[in-house]
Parts: sequence; structure tokens; C-alpha cells
Amino acid sequence: MILRILLFAKNLRHSRQVLCQNHNKLKSLYAFNNGNQELHRITAVYVTNENNFIRNYCSGKHGSGESNEWTEEIDYLDESGSVIYSGKGIRSVEPGVDGHVMVGGVRKPIMNISAVAKLVEVVKRWRWGPDMETQLDKLQFVPNMTHIAQALKIIDDSEALLSLFRWAKRQSWYLPNDECYVMLFDKLNLSRDFDGIQSVFEEMVRESGGDGFSSFGAYNRVLQYLAKAEKLEVTFCCFKKTQELACKLDTHTYNSLITLFLNKGLPYKAFEIYENMEKDGCSLDASSYDLMIPSLAKSGRLDAAMRLFQEMKEKNYRPSSGIFVSLVDTMGKAGRLDTSMKVYMEMKGFGLRPSGSMFVSLIESFVKAGKLETALKLWDEMKKAGFRPNYGLYTIIVESHAKSGKLDIAMSIFSDMEKAGFLPTPSTYSSLLEMHAASGQVDAAMKLYNSMTNAGLRPGLSTYTSLLTLLAKKKLLDVAAKILLEMKAMGYSVEVNASDVLMVYIKDGSVDLALRWLRFMGSSGIRTNNFILRQLFESCMKNGLYESAKPLLETYVHAAAKVDLILYTSILAHLVRCQEEQNERHLMSILSCTKHKAHAFMCGLFTGPEQRKQPVLLFVREFFQGIDYEMEEGAARYFVNVLLNYLVLMGQINRARCVWKVAYENKLFPKAIVFDQHIAWSLDVRNLSVGAALIAVVHTLHRFRKRMLYYGVVPRRIKLVTGPTLKIVVAQMLSSVESPFEVSKVVLRAPGDSVLEWFKKPIVQQFLLNEIPSRSDILMHKLNILFPSSAPEIRSLSPPKPLAAGKRM
Repeated sequence: MILRILLFAKNLRHSRQVLCQNHNKLKSLYAFNNGNQELHRITAVYVTNENNFIRNYCSGKHGSGESNEWTEEIDYLDESGSVIYSGKGIRSVEPGVDGHVMVGGVRKPIMNISAVAKLVEVVKRWRWGPDMETQLDKLQFVPNMTHIAQALKIIDDSEALLSLFRWAKRQSWYLPNDECYVMLFDKLNLSRDFDGIQSVFEEMVRESGGDGFSSFGAYNRVLQYLAKAEKLEVTFCCFKKTQELACKLDTHTYNSLITLFLNKGLPYKAFEIYENMEKDGCSLDASSYDLMIPSLAKSGRLDAAMRLFQEMKEKNYRPSSGIFVSLVDTMGKAGRLDTSMKVYMEMKGFGLRPSGSMFVSLIESFVKAGKLETALKLWDEMKKAGFRPNYGLYTIIVESHAKSGKLDIAMSIFSDMEKAGFLPTPSTYSSLLEMHAASGQVDAAMKLYNSMTNAGLRPGLSTYTSLLTLLAKKKLLDVAAKILLEMKAMGYSVEVNASDVLMVYIKDGSVDLALRWLRFMGSSGIRTNNFILRQLFESCMKNGLYESAKPLLETYVHAAAKVDLILYTSILAHLVRCQEEQNERHLMSILSCTKHKAHAFMCGLFTGPEQRKQPVLLFVREFFQGIDYEMEEGAARYFVNVLLNYLVLMGQINRARCVWKVAYENKLFPKAIVFDQHIAWSLDVRNLSVGAALIAVVHTLHRFRKRMLYYGVVPRRIKLVTGPTLKIVVAQMLSSVESPFEVSKVVLRAPGDSVLEWFKKPIVQQFLLNEIPSRSDILMHKLNILFPSSAPEIRSLSPPKPLAAGKRM
């Protein structure tokens, strides 16, 4: 129809009339598309003046500046040229100025629907760019924000939406509008244009900061859409900006943000948002509870999780199975077993069926807490509910009962595990085997070991250790040797385990088995360490197996191990106690194997001055000067005690006195002799061996005698502090020369004057100068029954046997 009108108007362009089919159709068309310039060109009135055309506008302006009053009638013709209507025409509007049209003499406003239709038409046609903006600038009416908002509802293209919106923002009539922003974000979200959403959001933030414009709905829409699109970084950035603007968010927005961060595995960010949510007085919805409670529980915030759980129930939300599972699991692992069971029972009260994973979690929690009875009850409930225990659950139940010593239950469940088709792990076998070994059940332990190896499983080091220790304690040497060789074939280093078995025999006192095991180790190419060799050597010495001890010492020395003074002294102590000549020869041979410098000293001590080429006292001093007293002070003290025992028994009293004198000079016994001027002189022999005590008494009394007779110094009293063990020995020795010393509990006392008179007797002088006849060595040899078995500090507390008095000369 329009095309026909145009063609007809072209043929009659010099005519002042504008052609139309009928007036009613024209009015309808105009109403539908008010402001359409093409239609105006059809309905406008052209004034012909020598082919010059002048348009008259509703605003009263025209090109010539003359009045635009319009009084002429216009004839509207049909296609055949017949007049269908006559009346005043419809004048066009001036773009951007007129807000109405003139229909004859009547001023009619432009309808909103027409304005919106025109906006939509221009945007859809031009979409974006200068051309579109030019066309919008030529609109025959002045738009407002309502027109823009309605147009945004109709336009679907995101690029066109943004172009129209940004054109509107540059107009003088533009006012920020929350509804407009909301509509724009809705449309951009539908077209998935999130870059556009972010860009408009930033513009909106700038506007909000400038004039206080509030876009409550728009801010929430942006965060909701970005959160649902899982734009994590952009969402969080926008959230922070809304916080800076102090914009209050709604419940739906907070839930969307929490859901986003929880789904992205960032529970702590979600908790931070939840804290803001509480401050704003918003609450979680059902779906957010389902996400929030498990996340809080898994992150360890159990109290917060339980608080939300109670809050959820108060709001009549039905907790999901996931919430119950997470609470039961986390509470159990945290050791809050009562709460875990309470939630479990509450779940059953809601009519929900516990899952297999929940049973597993509960049972594991109670097992780890050591509450095996409750764990077994849950185990039975699980099986009644139709769930089949898995491999891990069987394992933990068996191992926990085994480690707690409940071997009958452990073996019963272990049997069920095998019947269920599960191959037990090495750790399961090991726990059972080790506990049977610890309880001394050799047969059960060996049965488990054979079952384990037959199943192709490799026993662990701890399993082998437990089994070998059990076999060693049961003295099953041959079986232990077989297991050790199998262990070696498995690729394990067996030196430590073999040495451990050897130590078991040594500590048990089974020296014969220890020697047999050592021979087995040697034949199998397994070496032991020097510490164990020394322990076995000392055990052999203690049991009198000197022939077996010597090869051990030789091996010890050849292994670059150093025989220290303590070891040498211990051998010398055995020699002191030895009463058989054959054993003495073995012991002397063992002493020579040590290759210790003390042995050379001993040999030189018993030779004559011609061979030593120096006096005894000088020889002894030279030896003791070579001792490192910082490192070997205790060992040197032990050596002096044992050596003096040996010298006294051998009748070498003079040499013994030289050793004591040098030892005292080197301050090995610094508190033995005390001079308290004229009041009291004392000698303390409590820390000495028997021989050392006797020599110390004789030598010290000789010093006291010289001091009193030659220097005239006489104390009020003299004390010999002996202790209960040496009291009788010293007293009997002094009684042979009728000493004035009186015996009390642990001390021999005498007044100084009495001792002075006693010192003047010739027999006492001979006694103190070692001029007692050689027959007195009979008394000395009998002292061997009191000699210490090891170091002098570990002296026997048994009372000494009475000694026969020596022959007095």
C-alpha cells in the first residue's frame, strides 16, 4: 500500500495534495509507527515554488522563517484519483524539539509505545556505531528514561543494548536509573555477555561514587549473575567494591556468593562472606545450608557447623543426607564421639538410612579412640543393614583388636575377611603375628608367618624382628636361623637382627646358645658389632669359659676395637679371683691378647730392677703419668683397686705400697687422708677394695707414725673410716699387733696418745715397714673371698667371713 502511495505521489509531485488510500488506514498506520520519517514524507504537505520545497514543522519553524500557520485544506485521493477525504493535514515534527504532532489543528502528544517502537527500530537497524547515533539524534521526539528502559526490554542483542545505553548516558535528559541498570544486566546475562556486565558495573560504581546514586537491585543482580557464571575473581572483586560503597546485599546474593566459593573449594572465603551476611541480618537458604554445614565441618569449624545445623532445624528445613554424613564423619574424626553418635541417631529419627560410608566413618572413629565394643556394635548394625564391610574396614578392625591384645576376636574377624575374598595386607598379617609373638604364642605366630609367605606377601622388618625375638626367647635357635636366612633372601639387611638375637641369648645368660648363634652368623657371612662381641666376651669370662673367651677377644682386637683400661682391669679381676692354675694360665694368655699398655706395666712391675733399669716407685710414677685423667679417672681408680688386690695376694706388699703412694699423689683418692691439725687425723677406705684398704691402712699409719715421732705432732684422736664391709678385715689385721683401735659401727677409733705409745713398739715398726715374715701371706691369700666381682663401687653387701689371725712375730 505504501509503495503504491509513493508511486502515485511521484507522478503528482507538483501537486499540493498528498495521496492516500483512505483516511482511516492512514491514521492507523501513523498511530502504529508515530514519528516514522518515511510516513511523514508521504503525509507531509509540499509547497511548490518553482521546484523549491519548504517543510513546515509543528514547532512553528520552517526554512524561510515565515509563519507556519496552515489553513488550507488537503484532499486525500485514492489510486484512481477520486477524493476520499478533505481536511487539514498532519505536519511533521522537528527532531529533538517537538514532543507532539499536529493533526489538523489538534496538538497530540507522541505515545510512549510509538517512541519505544521508533527506538527499537533504529537500534535494530543500525545496531552500533556513528550511523546509529546519528539516527538517534534525528529522532522526531525527545526520549526519556522510561523509553530507554522499555527499549532495553525488547532488544536482545548485547552490543545493541550497550550502544543504546551509552548513547542515552550522553544525553542531557539522562538520569541514573536502578530499573534501567537491572534491565540491562538481565539482558546481558541472557546473552552471556559477562564482560559487558563487568564494564557497566564499573560505570555504575563511578556514578554511585559521584552523585550518591543507589543501585541496590543492580548491584545484587551483577553479583548473582557473575556468581552463577562461576566468574570467581571478577565476582570477588565486584563484591569488594560493593562493600566499599556500603551497599547492602540481599539474601539471594549472599547465597549465590557462598555457593560459588564453596564449589570452587574456597571455604574460608565463603565463611568470610557468611560473617558479612550475619552482620547484614540475612539468613541462609536451604541449598546454602546444604553446602555451608559440610564445608564448615570439613574445615574444622565444628561448633559453627553444629550451630548452623540447629539453626537449620529451627527454620524447619530438612537436613540432607550429606549434612548428616559430614557431621558424623568430622565429629568422629575430631574425637567428639558422643556428638557423632547423637547426630547418627538423629539421622535415623528423620527416617534417613545411613550409608555404608557413614558406617565406615563411625566404626573407624570409635576404633581409633579405642572404644572397640561400640565399634563392634556398629559393625553388627552395618551388616544387618545389608552393607558389606570393605577391605579397609576389615583391616582396621582386625589390626585394632590385635594391637589391643584381643587376639580371639581379631582372628575371628580375620577368618571372616579371608572368607569374604579379601587378601589381608602385610600390615594386617604383621599386627596379628607381632601380637602373637609378644604373647609368646609360637605356633600361632609361625602359622601366620607361613600363611603370609604362601600368599606371596613380603613380611616387613618389624614382623621379622618380632618373630626372631620370640624364637630367641623360646631358645628355638634352629628355627630362628631358618627365618633369618629367609629374611636375608628377601633382600633385608640381617646384621642388626642377628645381633639382636645374640643379645637376647647374652642377656638371658645362655652363653652356649650365644656361642652357637655366633658360629652360625660366621658361617652365614653375617657380622656383628664390637659392642656385642665385648658383651659376649664378658659373659664367657663371668661363666668361666676362658677358652671360648680368648677367640672372642682376639676377634675384638683384630676388628680395630680398642681394649680400654676398664676391660683390662675386669680381666685382671678374674685373675685375682681365680683359684685354679689352669684357669690362671688361660687368664694370663687373655691378658696378653689385650695388647694394652697396662699389661706391659704389669709385666715390668714383677721383674727385677736390672730388667726394668729403674726403681719400682719411678716405674709406677711413669705409668700413671701416661693416663688421661680427664677421660680415664674412674677407670684408673678401678685399676688401682684391682691391682692392689692382686699385689697383696701375690705377697708384693712393697710394690703395692708404691702403687698406693703414686695413686694418692695423682689425687685418685683425694679425700682418703684428712689432717685436722691437732684435733683429729683420719683415713677413709670405704671406696677401696680389700687389698687397697689394707695397703692404705698400713701406709697411712706409717705416715702418721713418722709425723708423730719425728715432728712431735700428736692429735687428740685417729679414725679409720672403714664402712661395714671392711671393718672386720682391717680390725683383724691390726689386732695381730695389738692395736689400740676400738671398733664401732663403721669406724675404728683410738686416742692420739695411745696410738703414739703403740707406734713406739718394735713389732709395730716392723709391721708398718713391711718387715712381717713371709708366712703372713697366708693371711693375705685368704682375703680373696672378699674381693669385688667388678668395680670397687659395686661391692658385695654380704657380711665378710671371719679371718684367722696371722702368726705374730
